[in-house]
Amino acid sequence: MRAVVQREYGTPDDLEEVSVDVPDPGHSEVLIQVFAAGLNAADTFFLRGVPYLVRPMAGGFRSPRKDLIIGADLAGKVVATGKKATGFKPGDQVYAEARSAVAQFVCVSESDVAAMPKNLSFEQAAAMPMAANTALQGLRDVANVQAGQLVLINGASGGVGTFAVQIAASRGAIVTGVCSTANVDLVRSLGAARVIDYTQEDFTELPDKYDIILDLVGNHALPSIRPVLASRGILVLSAARGGKWLGPTRRIMAAVSSSIFSSQKMRPLVAKRSKENLNFLRGLAETGAITPVIDQVYPMAKARQAMEHVVEGHTKGKVIIAIDSPAAS
Repeated sequence: MRAVVQREYGTPDDLEEVSVDVPDPGHSEVLIQVFAAGLNAADTFFLRGVPYLVRPMAGGFRSPRKDLIIGADLAGKVVATGKKATGFKPGDQVYAEARSAVAQFVCVSESDVAAMPKNLSFEQAAAMPMAANTALQGLRDVANVQAGQLVLINGASGGVGTFAVQIAASRGAIVTGVCSTANVDLVRSLGAARVIDYTQEDFTELPDKYDIILDLVGNHALPSIRPVLASRGILVLSAARGGKWLGPTRRIMAAVSSSIFSSQKMRPLVAKRSKENLNFLRGLAETGAITPVIDQVYPMAKARQAMEHVVEGHTKGKVIIAIDSPAAS
């Protein structure tokens, strides 16, 4: 089968399309024929090997393990199942968060696989797992967002941000999105009651106060954010910026520590894979409460260009790689 692998830590030029063996599903796994895979900011961490704490997960400090297949989101159909994987049958259309997604076939633990939304294409479904699950956990599980609360999403036009705006709005929150000029109309169309163009205004310098701030960027010092957080507000930190060794970890832990004796709470967002959440998100998608935003779909042959687009930043929603589907031809 064809797959896109990473040979070294570095740049998209270090990606290569190769031929590898089709994996055999383990007892509790399903073998999925992948039709579309989604790229995330996390893929750029593995690509560059920065922060360094991701390198053990990639298989080595000096270089990733041999044939490290990129990608973590996928949508496709089940073609085979292990003996103990009884929840799916061949032909079922599914989506999942799983490493090694940019390949024609992937084995995934049944516990991480869910039926994909019936009203979405494979490309749309592949845009959801990591990003939508992260947004859901940050807003529902960490912040417990409620109807009527004032919620600010910093980074509202990105992969996680576009889902966060929609999820917060679906829960009755009054959403303010922060994005660039080019994405103002998009963020407003997703359900934001107000959109702040960061090229024109700095939300930390405005008089408004928010019950919940979901920070997906990390471009403001914590002391500058506190004044715009309500006295009992919650700042959820899921920012990608940080040092070479620990990434945003030091900033997040310092924030959490500083809020121990404060009525304002700073809470980290460390999203975990969840089949239950994928099932919940399927319901939101099928009722129209959330719709994936896709910046661009690339064929597998242009995986380098797709990753370059993600590395550059400022994507509008998600970047998708189409595999063995009409969009790839």
